[in-house]
Amino acid sequence: MIGEPHEASSLVIASLSNWSFFLHGGILSRRARILLKVFVWALCLAPLAYLPYRYRLDGLGANPISFLTNHLGDWTLRILLASLAMTPLRVLFGVTWPITLRRLLGLFAFFYACLHFSVWLVLDHFFNWPEMLADILKRRYITVGMTALGLLVPLAVTSTSGMVRRLGGTAWRRLHKVVYLVGVLAILHFLWLAKAGRFDQYAYAAVLLLLLGVRGFDAARRFLRKRRHRRASASPALAWDQ
Repeated sequence: MIGEPHEASSLVIASLSNWSFFLHGGILSRRARILLKVFVWALCLAPLAYLPYRYRLDGLGANPISFLTNHLGDWTLRILLASLAMTPLRVLFGVTWPITLRRLLGLFAFFYACLHFSVWLVLDHFFNWPEMLADILKRRYITVGMTALGLLVPLAVTSTSGMVRRLGGTAWRRLHKVVYLVGVLAILHFLWLAKAGRFDQYAYAAVLLLLLGVRGFDAARRFLRKRRHRRASASPALAWDQ
């Protein structure tokens, strides 16, 4: 049974490496996009499928609430970083297929963030609103975590194609740049929450810095390109006036 997921993953990777799945210019065919999305769905749901297995193994450890909170929180951050990596992959390698996964990964990140919050709401505090409000105001890692979740809500609500048309492409893209702020807040949440002796939070922070660096480089490159284009367009007009 343990070998089956590995064999399935190898089959998907081998299939995607087959050139018959691609169109000219490295653009994925419709069949390949469907297969890739199915693979991403399976990967994103695997952490949830792991929980019943872990429960049967050892009952989720000595502190099940803490285990659930950490497990769901870790996967929220991992999937969020994966969604933020899609555009840098396009920038670095000139391929467009990662963009087709960006929305799917973003929605899965929101889904896991809601599960992470639900454990804190239901199991940890059992709807004790005064106690939760006191926690939000007192503990800075909860403050930034709640802020990040609140910012994810409008991004999830406006993720449909209909909302893109309703808002307009420019306004929609401007709104969804908030996801980078969400990423920063999520990293701060993890850094302030992590206990002494744990170091993976720094690895996640380094990944986010790298992704933001690629986006910053791309933005600067596009700005300089537009400025050169404006100068080149203005030069013939100036020569004509003279």
